[in-house]
Amino acid sequence: MSAGEKSTKYSLEKVEDSQIADVKLKSSSEEDLDFGGDSTLPPPPTLSTEEERKLWRKIDLKLVPILTLMYLASFLDRGNIGNAKLDGLETQLNLVGNEYNIALTMFFIPYCLFECPANLVLKRFRPSKWLPSITLVWGIVMTLMGFVKTYPQLVGVRICLGVAEAGLFPGVVYYLSLWYPRHMLQLRIGLFYSAASMAGAFSGLLAYGIDFMNGTRGLLGWSWIFILEGIATVCVGILAFFVLVDFPSTAGFLTLEERSFVVWRKKYDNSSVGEEEHFEKRHLVQAFTDWQVWLHILVYFSIVGPLYGITLFLPTIIKSFGHSVPVSQLLTVPPYVFATIVLLNSAYWSDRIKKRSPFILAGLFMCLIGFSINISNAPSGVKYFGVFFCVGGAYSAFPGVVAWLGNNLSGQYKRGVGMALHIGIGNFSGAIASNIYRSQDEPRYLVGHGCELMFVGIGLITLPIVVLMYKRINARRDEAAAALLERGEINMYTRKELREMGDRAPDFRYTL
Repeated sequence: MSAGEKSTKYSLEKVEDSQIADVKLKSSSEEDLDFGGDSTLPPPPTLSTEEERKLWRKIDLKLVPILTLMYLASFLDRGNIGNAKLDGLETQLNLVGNEYNIALTMFFIPYCLFECPANLVLKRFRPSKWLPSITLVWGIVMTLMGFVKTYPQLVGVRICLGVAEAGLFPGVVYYLSLWYPRHMLQLRIGLFYSAASMAGAFSGLLAYGIDFMNGTRGLLGWSWIFILEGIATVCVGILAFFVLVDFPSTAGFLTLEERSFVVWRKKYDNSSVGEEEHFEKRHLVQAFTDWQVWLHILVYFSIVGPLYGITLFLPTIIKSFGHSVPVSQLLTVPPYVFATIVLLNSAYWSDRIKKRSPFILAGLFMCLIGFSINISNAPSGVKYFGVFFCVGGAYSAFPGVVAWLGNNLSGQYKRGVGMALHIGIGNFSGAIASNIYRSQDEPRYLVGHGCELMFVGIGLITLPIVVLMYKRINARRDEAAAALLERGEINMYTRKELREMGDRAPDFRYTL
């Protein structure tokens, strides 16, 4: 530790958003103005509120559309098997018993296992190359899925799809967390994730249109669903190579001054001394031993289980209401349109009031209402009404679940590992959801809807516990800072010590 660093003193007073400008004054030495290891960046400029708003809009227009398009392709490709099932997949491949459910499950096993390793290599292989590459790969896999002839081939291709798609979602969330301050993050994740709910709407419309190709070149409609949507994904992957950029410090579409502002604004977002940006083994240990990661996994379970259950089986559930295949495909569209509207509104207001848990709780209650209606003996029209709550609740709550943990993990590599662990283990609930809607349970699907209510119950128990623990820790840190201030004392740490503490630092406050 250098002599200069030893002499640097920091107050434990809470850093509010309005105090951001003061952080720059506190960190006035050349050493303190560390821009992620890029010494070529000039000192950050002072921007007015309008200038800063224009800068973030410029970044949004560069990043969000291509990421949204990539995730739209991703969710279409993993979920279109539900539409393909209605278009003859089961019949032509002679799927019996639970073979269809097993094919769904085999996507999630490699998808979950490879998410954490994928995040660790993201920075090394650069987002502008890594994310388009995996998009290209799974687009090719999806196209080939249209030519499978047997059940083992279907399972094998679903496994390959899970491996290829594993790096996209956690990689994009981590990537966005490197660009945006934590209380601007959920709206961007919401915009990006709105592609998932739009995918549900598009999937039904596309399946309805593609069904008219049934028999073309000797292929049934389900084959054309996979082939055409896979080719579209390949095109998106190629486009992403030309559009996607890497990190704020190297972004060519920004001026040097804009780059320095974005790097500085993000670096000093969580505390007055910034975040650690160099990988060490202890970051792995910190992520794996952090209590909040494991509790957040349970909250994630409670949303992702209902989300994948309703996504993969919505066409089948609606068909059980007594509708024909084409009508069932079309009736999947309105719930996803509703979900997109609720999702974007929730994301906007969550960032506006800087809280995550109330909107996650609202989503859980919507799911509770929706699945309770569908497990009952209500008429089919009422059950279809309940489907809107199922889809809207799960999709609107999901961005908040992801952004919440991202807000509360400090340190780039701890956040990257923690979020990949969170998403990777949490997505095993998708594997469970793949097996709960069984053909023998039609039309009420008591087991499926009952399991979804179990997932919701886990969230309704775990989420208040997480909130109470965060409130307790924040209150203790506020009291400690107030006591020091009252005694006229300043508890001092070096920059290095505070950065190493990360979210355990006394000046860090957890987002509720």
